[in-house]
Amino acid sequence: MTDAPLLLYVVKQLELATRARLDAVLKESGVTALQYTALSVLERRPTMSAADLARASFVRAQSAADLIGALERRGLIERRTDPDNRRRMLISLTTEGRTLLDTYDPRVEELEEQMLAELGPEDRESFRTFLDTARRALS
Repeated sequence: MTDAPLLLYVVKQLELATRARLDAVLKESGVTALQYTALSVLERRPTMSAADLARASFVRAQSAADLIGALERRGLIERRTDPDNRRRMLISLTTEGRTLLDTYDPRVEELEEQMLAELGPEDRESFRTFLDTARRALS
């Protein structure tokens, strides 16, 4: 038996540490880490339904409704009716949302760089692959 903590514990500690640091980086923007995550998802996938955004942002439908409402009130996203399905709303970034990401993406990248500073390029890629493999195994 080893004295090392369970890997699940280490992963949770990493999540808590990155979330706290990300919240600190984003504090002056007025958006939370979850809101920033949703905006960055929309940057990569420019038009999504609320359900798709919830899944991609790792939040429940109710939380997504609150998240989307807050981002819309701030003018960072907009909703419009899907021309192919009038009952469905599509969400996309506004110019203000893109500007916020342009401002904060470099700061978030600095945080990631700090987290990975002691890893070489191959270890960084392996780390990303291992984390993604573990995530998919639990999906």
